[in-house]
Amino acid sequence: MTDIRFAWSALGGDPALVSRITTVEREGALGARLPVRELARACVGACALAAAELAARRAGLAEVPAVRVDDGAVATAFTSERHLLVDGRPPLTFAPLSRFWRTADGWVRTHANYPHHRQRLLLALGLPQDAEPAAVEAALAERSALDVEEAVYAAGGLAVALRTPEEWGAHEQATAVAARPLVQSERPDEARARVLPALEGSPALPAAGLRVLDLTRVIAGPVATRTLALLGADVLRLDAPQLPELADQHADTGFGKRSALLDLAAGRTAFEELLAEADVVVTGYRPGGLDRFGLSPEALAERRPGLVVAQLSAWGGYGPWGGRRGFDSLVQVATGIAAVEGSARRPGALPAQALDHGTGYLLAGAVLRALTEQSAEGGSRVVRLSLARTAAWLTQGSGPGASEPGGAPGSAGTGAVPSSVPGAPYDGPEPWLGETDSGIGRLRYALPPVAFAGGPALWARPPGHWGADVARWA
Repeated sequence: MTDIRFAWSALGGDPALVSRITTVEREGALGARLPVRELARACVGACALAAAELAARRAGLAEVPAVRVDDGAVATAFTSERHLLVDGRPPLTFAPLSRFWRTADGWVRTHANYPHHRQRLLLALGLPQDAEPAAVEAALAERSALDVEEAVYAAGGLAVALRTPEEWGAHEQATAVAARPLVQSERPDEARARVLPALEGSPALPAAGLRVLDLTRVIAGPVATRTLALLGADVLRLDAPQLPELADQHADTGFGKRSALLDLAAGRTAFEELLAEADVVVTGYRPGGLDRFGLSPEALAERRPGLVVAQLSAWGGYGPWGGRRGFDSLVQVATGIAAVEGSARRPGALPAQALDHGTGYLLAGAVLRALTEQSAEGGSRVVRLSLARTAAWLTQGSGPGASEPGGAPGSAGTGAVPSSVPGAPYDGPEPWLGETDSGIGRLRYALPPVAFAGGPALWARPPGHWGADVARWA
């Protein structure tokens, strides 16, 4: 079941604490054939409970603050990139070559939002770099979907063939994904417990005083670090100068953070100085992509004992697709979601990039729970999540892996349950949108859905220009 109890148990939380959650359920929010609304509610609820738990630990409270999860706030936040306005201008979302295409025997979906991915897609198809969508359409119509998938991947691009749930279930990568828990957690050493100073004042910021290195891009990872920034962390996002981020995407997920440029090869000394004072490192590049810089989770924890390392990937760091790049839209296509949400005439999509957003909130929750555990037990922590494993949860319920804490999958755990109250049907995002001035213009944006009694309501700072800050701690 896509249930808060299961999400909380996957984070290793005490099942009794689920009783601290109240959900406001609104019909019409994130409507789909699959239980998207329930998954979104579960991910945000588990994250908010992890934040409240850490706040209680640091403030010495006898009881974990009450958590409130409103379907309206969750649905708006899960589509935050669509609601962003910069000086009244709507965001640029998918590029012209990022879409579904018919092939000789089915469908593929491509992702070419970044210039280098567009270049590699056209190279794989034998087309000039100024090719228009009509030329791509004609080239793809002559080839099989699987042939396109492999050829574009071999060229370093991104294209995935449409599969039904049954076809994905027979794939080796699906088997490898299903064998893993929703949240993988490891304790690689016995480093001394990190002493977190007591929280004082209001609002309660459970991540106050913590330093987070953000090595993520696109949506899921930046959503996780945006959430940690909301909760008081000093989040410093680092990007390679030669890989500029899409401006609207950066603005949407940049709330509360600072953004700096650092070449990890040429700036190794600068990175090591940052790492020496970091509490958390969050990575979102494909598994193995940062290893050549000595930035594997194991290497990071070895150089900085007591570190929490959170690793996000598209397909999981295992199986035949373990090293592949991927995005939410492509994972939906491979895992059968697009087939389920579509029709006989055309594939479909979820009402939000729910794999990205859901995994992002779960990743933030996993970091918060790791910090809570560390404060009592010590030890470095490595947590790993993947979009494909979140997709398996959405499509199959709790799925295989009945050893996850909190009871067998499908039972969603036992004991305490969250309370719920009915709310008015979801009739649009307006009640959950805010406006603020920033260095990049007047912003309209989605308000944070993570809420607990006494906790923060807004981020401490709006987003700024990509790469405009200095690569050092505040």
